[in-house]
Amino acid sequence: MLKLDAIDRKILAALQDDGRLSNVELAERVGLSPSPCLRRVRQLEHAGMIIRYVALLDQRAVGLPASVFISVKLERQQEDDLEAFEAEVSRYPEVLECYLMTGTRDYLLRVATRDLSAYEQFLKTKLTRLDNVASIESSFALKQVKYTSSLPLETLGG
Repeated sequence: MLKLDAIDRKILAALQDDGRLSNVELAERVGLSPSPCLRRVRQLEHAGMIIRYVALLDQRAVGLPASVFISVKLERQQEDDLEAFEAEVSRYPEVLECYLMTGTRDYLLRVATRDLSAYEQFLKTKLTRLDNVASIESSFALKQVKYTSSLPLETLGG
């Protein structure tokens, strides 16, 4: 595992803020010349710390304003059952996030849809048809108070 120094954290923070920075712009921001900066970025990518570059879209603006959080309980929790469920929900484009959880529920999903009708269709045609699903509880988000994809690198110290 690559040990992050202050420059690496600056690079990661800058790229989290704007993944479209050119290498020259990034180097200026972090106080390096372009060649060593690019070398560090490649090391961070190779170490798996930078996994991909994306454009973040506004969920409402693209016509998918409904965010639904779904708690799923499975009938069985053997490894094969968990893997089968995970493989299936990973194929659903509506599922933005899926977490294996502790507690009374096995999974927590975040789903984006156009509206209540589209969510009902997702539920009826996909989620409820999965083998091994014992129960589903849905909660609709009324308002997004905070959203970030940026990790709190400043809490790492050093």
